[in-house]
Amino acid sequence: MVSRTQAGTALVVGGVLVFALALVVSAAVAPSIGTARDDDASRATLVGSQGGGPGLHEDGSVYRLSGTKTAWRLADAESYFDVTKLDNGSVLAGFMHGGYEACGPYESPCVHTGFRVIEPGPDPRVVDEFSFPVRTRKNSEVHDVELLPSGEFLVTDMEHERIMTVRGGEITWQWNASERYDAPDDPTKVDWLHINDVDHVGDDRYLVSVRNANELVIVERGEGVVEVINDGGDPEVLDHQHNPQWLGDGAVLVADSENDRIVELHRTESGNWTVAWKLDRAEGVGFSWPRDADRLPNGNTLITDSANQRLVEVNESGRTVWSYETPLIPYEAERLPAGETVGGPLYNPSTGEAGGAQAAGSGSIPVLSFLLQALQTSYPLPFWIAEWHLALGVACLASVVAGGYLRLTE
Repeated sequence: MVSRTQAGTALVVGGVLVFALALVVSAAVAPSIGTARDDDASRATLVGSQGGGPGLHEDGSVYRLSGTKTAWRLADAESYFDVTKLDNGSVLAGFMHGGYEACGPYESPCVHTGFRVIEPGPDPRVVDEFSFPVRTRKNSEVHDVELLPSGEFLVTDMEHERIMTVRGGEITWQWNASERYDAPDDPTKVDWLHINDVDHVGDDRYLVSVRNANELVIVERGEGVVEVINDGGDPEVLDHQHNPQWLGDGAVLVADSENDRIVELHRTESGNWTVAWKLDRAEGVGFSWPRDADRLPNGNTLITDSANQRLVEVNESGRTVWSYETPLIPYEAERLPAGETVGGPLYNPSTGEAGGAQAAGSGSIPVLSFLLQALQTSYPLPFWIAEWHLALGVACLASVVAGGYLRLTE
């Protein structure tokens, strides 16, 4: 007769071995990413890396790729976000970092967010900073900044849910989201709208990504909101998007993050916006939480596929022409020297959906899909981890717990 101790041992060992074997086999048969390599130095890419660790609040960096080789890297903040190369060669970057003593209403030491000006090169360094204290590391960061022709810096602020312009360290103008949306008593205590991007699109007009509302709004200085893209926040069109690019009047390219795809939206004659082109995978691997897409002057699209830890450049048909597997979680990337342009080549709506057949094992399982996405967006995981790994993990954990109980109660 098998004793309770022997049965318990079998359950514990079996649970561990089955799960370990599943991981080993999955890693061995997973598609390769970052294999469309081209080390041509003319393919220069600037990357803002949010980093890794719990909550993605460790090891943030800004770096420049020459092809797929790292030309330089600055890793001095817990997280970096949007990056832009200025005309003088400096790099502008949104960031978040802890350990500050100047904390305003918050206890010291505290977290600051804002933007930094970085002098690139073999020994990159921060030469200027605008920052302010925030209540928490999570959902309070400055994700985007750009330099306006006026010399002002245009900045998003998720702590107070606004966009603002800054000159000489002083706020010169701001638009508060409470002008359009019903505000909570204190936006600093909740992740209300998560305004994560703003772009100057001309004539004192700014394209703003209101992530939690699933909307893009065009704010005109002195006028407020003058147009809404995806008015009402239909998640079938956009779901918690990032980094829209204004391709021209009536066209915008968006990283549709929670829908795990890139979409090009066109304005119809009725004034509504519709998906004219979409892509949900590259290199045979479905996108996972993509957070940036730039239409390049050559007509290709550069995509930052955050949770899969890669950058990919694709053509209109969805074929990958270049890719790079990043060290940690990237937030945004720009192809130099142009960077993210205002205006760009449009894709033909007749092209429809690009990208080919669905990758094996990428189906959606309710609850587990939500849990997997929560894990992927909080900590770097191998891109091939799928919902069934979580289900198997739960089953194997139950086996280990049951085995341990039998051994302890012998």
